[in-house]
Amino acid sequence: MPFFLARLVRRLGSARAWGLPLLIIVTVFLTSWPLMAWAEPAENPIAAVENYWWWFVVTASTVGYGDFFPTTLGGHLVGVYVIVGGIATLTTLFTKIATAIENAKGQRMKGQLDLDLSDHLVILGYTPGRTERLVQELTADGVLPIALCAWDEVTENPLPDHPDHGFVRGDLAEETVLRRAGVHRARRVLVDARDDNEALTLTVAAAHLNRSAHIVVTLRDMVRARNFSYLDRKVQCVQWHSPRMATEELQDPGIAAVYADLMTHGGRNTYSTRLPDALAGTVVGELQTGIGRGFDATLLAVQLDGAVISPGWNSPLPAGAVLYYVGGRRLSAEDIVRSCAR
Repeated sequence: MPFFLARLVRRLGSARAWGLPLLIIVTVFLTSWPLMAWAEPAENPIAAVENYWWWFVVTASTVGYGDFFPTTLGGHLVGVYVIVGGIATLTTLFTKIATAIENAKGQRMKGQLDLDLSDHLVILGYTPGRTERLVQELTADGVLPIALCAWDEVTENPLPDHPDHGFVRGDLAEETVLRRAGVHRARRVLVDARDDNEALTLTVAAAHLNRSAHIVVTLRDMVRARNFSYLDRKVQCVQWHSPRMATEELQDPGIAAVYADLMTHGGRNTYSTRLPDALAGTVVGELQTGIGRGFDATLLAVQLDGAVISPGWNSPLPAGAVLYYVGGRRLSAEDIVRSCAR
């Protein structure tokens, strides 16, 4: 709303917007004053220089304080003339305000206005259905104000139900378009392009404008991620087919690198194993401490009766429980029993 009002004030600040209302009210003022001085007796102070402008303002605005008033028929007719002139002026002005509001709304829906946002998230690229899901997830977690940038073929804002979000359309590789979206003031940028080549182009353009922003890029072929590291090692690439990964990286920068390490051969991986019968009844905290100290492993979750849960620190583990953990290697039953016996 502040951005919208600022835009409206700037539009009404032009001479074309104020020209006709100003012409009407000035004409009425300059013609009514001598008429009032002619119609009213000299002892009536209404036509005095220090009084008439005040009487004119309150009468033209139909407020009428009554501290000055005409006493003759001619003066009353001049008063009617001033009231009609004031109403005509206000009507003309309100019509122009309504037109300016409608035009601003139309331009905003068509993505033609500059966005007055900062420390926000910019999404470069629009895919029907997919982008809506991304925005829904980001909005649910309240990550940041969002500015959506789409190519020219998206003729209107595809997110009309999110009036707080900005929308810009045009050539997303052009600096002027990115500046309209406030990329140079953004805290985070999501490049969700139509293909990987386009993603590289948009990333170069965004990084040129804002080196400090956290840039996340979705890629079809993750092998191309090394090309983005040449541009800036801080650019984080995630799999295009996993939009949830993109939203998590935007909300918690660096988490994609953790997942990548877990899924990379030679890194720390996720494993599962059944709880050794000898440890039935062991509490979660004791098991977590044992495998952590002994093998630098971290317990993630436990499967009980088909349900995967994250039990409390003091919860006992029954026989048959399946353990899910992160570690440098797979642990045998003997490793787990030995670690808990220390």
